Amino acid sequence: MGKSACFTGHRMIEENPKILFNRLYSVLMEIVSEQGVTDFYAGGAVGFDTIAEKSVLRLRDTDHANVKLHLVLPCSNEEQTQNWTVEQKYEFRCILKRADNVEYTSQKHDGTCMGRRNARLVECADTLCICYYDIAHKSGTAQTVNLAKQKGLEIINLFEAVK
Repeated sequence: MGKSACFTGHRMIEENPKILFNRLYSVLMEIVSEQGVTDFYAGGAVGFDTIAEKSVLRLRDTDHANVKLHLVLPCSNEEQTQNWTVEQKYEFRCILKRADNVEYTSQKHDGTCMGRRNARLVECADTLCICYYDIAHKSGTAQTVNLAKQKGLEIINLFEAVK
């Protein structure tokens, strides 16, 4: 197994998602080639998670067959996607089918499942935490980035690159 990284980020993206996708894809190309990161852990949420998951799948399909996408989900698919749009649910199912593996931190959506998912993402990563994190907002993203810093992971914040 190669080196590993996790993703965390906001659900609301403040820039053009296609531009963020392309910037993230370039970062992923670099870290796979230069640092040997091949295993990527994502939490399955809308927004940055979806962009990250699609970037990893594109990387695996076009340039690096050894790259793996691991989904760490907070609760059952039905509960996680309950308030999503039809398009978001479709995109999630497509990603789910193409992921290399899927694990659930809980079957029920409760007050702790997201925190357990975030902690598990950081636990699985040994090299990097790649995020889209506006430090002005308190969120699960903030919690995950703080856990990653405590673990000593390198943080790549793509939100800062926009400013």
